[in-house]
Amino acid sequence: MPTGRQDLAAGVVDGTLYAVGGCGPFCNGQPFNTVEAYDAATDSWSTKAVLPTARAGLAVGVINGILYAVGGEGGFTRHDGGDSNCCEVATVEAYNPSTDSWTTEAPMPTAREYLGVGIINGILYAVGGRSSIGDVNTLEAYDPATNTWTRKRVMPTPRWGLAVSVIDGRLYAMGGYNDNGATNVVEAYNPVRDRWATRAPMPTCRKYFASATLKGRIYAIGGHCSAYFASVDAYDPETNTWTGKAPMLTPREGLAVGVVRGVIFAVGGDHSRAPAMQTVEAFTQ
Repeated sequence: MPTGRQDLAAGVVDGTLYAVGGCGPFCNGQPFNTVEAYDAATDSWSTKAVLPTARAGLAVGVINGILYAVGGEGGFTRHDGGDSNCCEVATVEAYNPSTDSWTTEAPMPTAREYLGVGIINGILYAVGGRSSIGDVNTLEAYDPATNTWTRKRVMPTPRWGLAVSVIDGRLYAMGGYNDNGATNVVEAYNPVRDRWATRAPMPTCRKYFASATLKGRIYAIGGHCSAYFASVDAYDPETNTWTGKAPMLTPREGLAVGVVRGVIFAVGGDHSRAPAMQTVEAFTQ
């Protein structure tokens, strides 16, 4: 990736992966408004219109060819003795790749950072995260047709730094971090019934990791618990079981992933010895 970064988000539109926002080494300094697009066919990157609101710890979802950048950490504030992370935002901005332009959409009811999003039947669901009052179990649904948000049933386990994927019309919220530390909890949301159910936990606790859906499986990729992970575990919703897969070449947390033509691409992230990575690795099932 041209710009090394961590705590970024990614979305795929028409076979192109867009890497959005993030921050530099250990997030010491202002978050980024950088947007770069990866063309897997040519293995090349290009620069796109910048994100209007620079932020890290955001989430991204794609609906009808439009990329939505949701929430995150929008800046830093100086306190006695230095800079510290602050300013979780409710901001929602939409990117149209056809015009290479951004528009501002209705903000989330709840400002938060390090949340997850999933798309089901054209509705964006924003779940979890961290706010000024602590860990969040909030679930809010965005309808781009009406540019409105609706509150839904809260997630049973409050957490941030989680990963979210959708398969078979269910939203799976996995792992993350709360007052009890990093977790391996998996909870699935049924939007038709507005209900949550507990599923088989991940083989290991993870926070600041990424997930992707590929060929009927959900892949939990990288992250951190007692160490930086390269490990990859795949979840089968039909059997409610997890299976270990080939690990990434590079252990890291704070990465983003996207699926392009049956290949998972893992971009960016950080490690204590290699913050704000440019690394891109590809996984084929």
